[in-house]
Amino acid sequence: MAGNEEHLSAGDALAQTLRTFKAHRARHTHVSHQNHMPVPWHEVLDDHDVLAPEAGIADKSSLICRLGLLKLSGGSGAWRVREAMNAVAEVLGVTLTTDVSLTSIECTCFDETGSFSEVASLTTTGVNTERIWLTERLVRDLTRRGAELTVGEWHALMDEIEHRRGNYAPWKVALASAAACCAFVFLLGGGPIEMGCAFIGAGLGMLTRRLMVDRNLTHFACIGVGVTVACLAYLGSLWLLSLVLPGAMDHDAGYIGAMLFVIPGFPLITSGLDLAKLDIRSGVERLVYACTVIIVATLVAWLVASVVQLRPDDFAPLGLTPAVLLCLRLVASFVGVLGFSVLFNSPPRMAVAAGIVGAVANTLRLTLVDAVAMPPEAAAFAGAIAAGLLATIASARCGFPRISITVPSIVIMVPGLYLYRAVYYMGTFETISALNWIVRAVMIMLFLPMGLAVARMLTDSEWRHCS
Repeated sequence: MAGNEEHLSAGDALAQTLRTFKAHRARHTHVSHQNHMPVPWHEVLDDHDVLAPEAGIADKSSLICRLGLLKLSGGSGAWRVREAMNAVAEVLGVTLTTDVSLTSIECTCFDETGSFSEVASLTTTGVNTERIWLTERLVRDLTRRGAELTVGEWHALMDEIEHRRGNYAPWKVALASAAACCAFVFLLGGGPIEMGCAFIGAGLGMLTRRLMVDRNLTHFACIGVGVTVACLAYLGSLWLLSLVLPGAMDHDAGYIGAMLFVIPGFPLITSGLDLAKLDIRSGVERLVYACTVIIVATLVAWLVASVVQLRPDDFAPLGLTPAVLLCLRLVASFVGVLGFSVLFNSPPRMAVAAGIVGAVANTLRLTLVDAVAMPPEAAAFAGAIAAGLLATIASARCGFPRISITVPSIVIMVPGLYLYRAVYYMGTFETISALNWIVRAVMIMLFLPMGLAVARMLTDSEWRHCS
């Protein structure tokens, strides 16, 4: 009987301990009711003040996984995310295996005490080249002195990057988008009228999209509404111009350029790089995401064009001499890449570096097509290689991540016009024309990441090896 009472008192003590623990967690942990619950990184630590290499394996795993999410949220490919996680895992004294997708990371850490597995995910996907740069700087810093910092100090350094505000207000992003699409229209063969109307359409479309994104509205609704506003704003500005300039309505082909700010060049390129490194899951997910964005954007644009009777006709010849055309292409390519870099939240110096690289590489691509009659697909391959090699030089001189320079510099080479025309002709049941444009677009999109991959294999000794 006494033994039974002792057993009951021990059970009561255990129950009291569990109740105390649950009450403590209830007081200190906020449970989110969002669909994607944010991880309360600071609330799950065993000890903020212990040195990071001496922490438990669960805390070490959280540090590694959170740093990988920071890198992934900037738009980095799987190989670079894993590279950053491996670097800090070595500092913490653990062995790491990880699987990276478009929006999630699954990792398992091993040390002498055992193993710990963790899964973390992002609420959405996007591009932030400044975050990629800051995370790379953080990894270098932690590699040097991370063993001297506590777990709490590691999280504080990551807090600073995660909560950093964007470099540009919505109106500045809209202005950059307007300038980039205006330059894009010129590179496609448009004249001043098409460029001016595309400037207005892209600016208003991007502003609408950015304001919706800032309010956490559905991703593809933001894209669809932004494209609709861009196309209608282009048509409206063209109609107003026709009141004072007869014949202005004949320049309606430039409406395609007003919507090119939604073309997902960054995930398109990084998907090819991931596939080249056999990161199949990440590469396929990025490719599917990019194709979904393109389908939504082009279908919405086709629907608007069908309602208001717009057609993606060829642009009228500008009649420029080769020397003048070369100079204007350099300027337009620089402005276009600079504008896209601003959309990716690149700091001014990084955006300028990408603009210079893109100006040279894209002008080379266009010149090869015109001067030596090189097929556009082969010229895209050559332009991507040139961008990769020039970005290596710029990265070494400026200290910026190579991906923050290479990808924006060749986004302007993504054949958005071809993609839209393919969908337009599908909608009008002109099957042969649709197949022609989609095959040409796919060929160019395949050669762009191939060119970057070749440049990386030539210049990056780590990237050209399997492990």
